[in-house]
Amino acid sequence: MSLLKINDLKCHYLTDINTVRAVDGISFEIEEGDILGIVGESGSGKTTVALGIMGLLPENTAISGEILYRGKLISSLPESGMDRFRWKDIAIVFQNGLEVMNPVMKVGVQITEPMIKHLDISPENARSKCADLFWTVGLDPKWMDSYPHQLSGGMRQRVLLAMALSCDPKLLILDEVTSALDAFTRKEIRDLLVDLQKKNGYTMLMISHDITFVSSVASQIAVMYSGRVVETGPVRDILVSPRHPYTRGLVHSTPDIFVYKDLWGIPGDVPAGDEFKGCPFSPRCTQKIDICNKAPPVLMPVGGGREIACHRGGIAGLLEAKNLSFRYLLPNGEYLKAVDNVNLKVMEGEVLAVVGQTGSGKSTLAHILANVIRPECGEVLFMEGNVSRGNYGNRVNGVQIVFQDPFSSTSNRFTVLDAIKEPLYINKIGSNGDRLQMVKNALELVRLPTTDNFLGKYCGELSGGQRQRVALARAMVMEPKLLIADEITSALDVSTSANVLRLLKGLQNRRGFAMIYISHDLSLTLKIADRIAVMNSGKIVEMGNSHDVMLSPSDEYTKRLVGSRIGLCCHNH
Repeated sequence: MSLLKINDLKCHYLTDINTVRAVDGISFEIEEGDILGIVGESGSGKTTVALGIMGLLPENTAISGEILYRGKLISSLPESGMDRFRWKDIAIVFQNGLEVMNPVMKVGVQITEPMIKHLDISPENARSKCADLFWTVGLDPKWMDSYPHQLSGGMRQRVLLAMALSCDPKLLILDEVTSALDAFTRKEIRDLLVDLQKKNGYTMLMISHDITFVSSVASQIAVMYSGRVVETGPVRDILVSPRHPYTRGLVHSTPDIFVYKDLWGIPGDVPAGDEFKGCPFSPRCTQKIDICNKAPPVLMPVGGGREIACHRGGIAGLLEAKNLSFRYLLPNGEYLKAVDNVNLKVMEGEVLAVVGQTGSGKSTLAHILANVIRPECGEVLFMEGNVSRGNYGNRVNGVQIVFQDPFSSTSNRFTVLDAIKEPLYINKIGSNGDRLQMVKNALELVRLPTTDNFLGKYCGELSGGQRQRVALARAMVMEPKLLIADEITSALDVSTSANVLRLLKGLQNRRGFAMIYISHDLSLTLKIADRIAVMNSGKIVEMGNSHDVMLSPSDEYTKRLVGSRIGLCCHNH
């Protein structure tokens, strides 16, 4: 039997203006001795779940569903009945000591108070036990006679933990216990919790927006968004291969998970808890379809101990290459196999980097995927349609490619307006007035001027960085679902290269398109890639999460490639 079980819990705050659906039908359970972490942005309903379990929600809250502790329904208990469960069976550690502790009462008295009430022991015995608890949480008992304002933030958090442990509860709820602490104190609290769990076997429910902290303690994670659980699973699986678009955004927003990657938050904001007919993440989701706006998804098992609430089954596949091969005919009549039986899959919204030394077949693969050249065998499926047999590239929301050399990919005789407008003209998209506005919108995206003077400039008058941005605007004017960037910074100086790459990644994060990034520069690749495919002699020899491929490569060629990086860290000083 589970220690705690939540069935379809709903907590709606009733106000004079509207109803805030803080928790809108969540279910989960915790086995005795387990640690479950609940993560999500501020406003996702995490703290309301904790208050609901403790029976501490305000009077204007409409509550439905079931909260069972060891099989006993506690959500319908009166205050007198719930009071017997608090502290002795379930205790909570709040996040702000100054707000939750009595400012005019010594901290030792505040800890002995629940012991005297619930354990029926004398004040002397309670004080003795309080001293023991202070040692347990790493505090000298001399601080028992201090007031809350006389303690540091970390000390107050330890006092709150001692207070929660005072009546030997079976379930500890930890609500943002490290949110206002420095890194050193945060680690001390983390180590203390791990030690307590090992020694005493506490069952814990950890609530935090800090995925790194939760993942260092918990074994399972539930991801909450707008009052609902959108994904659950083992900690490592959630961090390394998130399946829900929101979870992926959270992971990418966390600085401590992949420290070498740039930070990119999730565009948009958490809804204010208003009623929404469809998936609450739909307004911010880049892979939504019609049903996402009409009906909320149900949390469903997807294997491996994981559950996802998504109409598309989680992050969906966008492009798939099957058994691709291509040969070049050399002047001597022999054939060079540039692409040799390549298989790969690109998911919605992800960045897949294809890396390898010059001549490994990367650009040829890019050209096949963009339908610039056709493979000798194999096929490319984009949104389940065959690229080589249709117009999947030459359409809005299709596949677009930005080539390696900005000086040859756009004609010197084209004006900026002509160069960017050309794909709209070829595909008969919009009127002349519409096309002009689309061009200006694309230029704004890549941070180039939209004045008549700039639109009338010939591409031959532009710098390398400007020409590459024009090439990028030419691709963006078609609003692609997949952008292939083929060595787009190799012909640029380091400063311009950095600016173009950051612009590109910013566009990808904001617009949500998937990207295949072709490069031989591993350092740049690490900054933006979610997954890496390593090519050698036309074959993909290794593919995986960018962190795993770079830090623990399995293929010998990948090991040599990783070892070939040159940087300050490679020198002895």
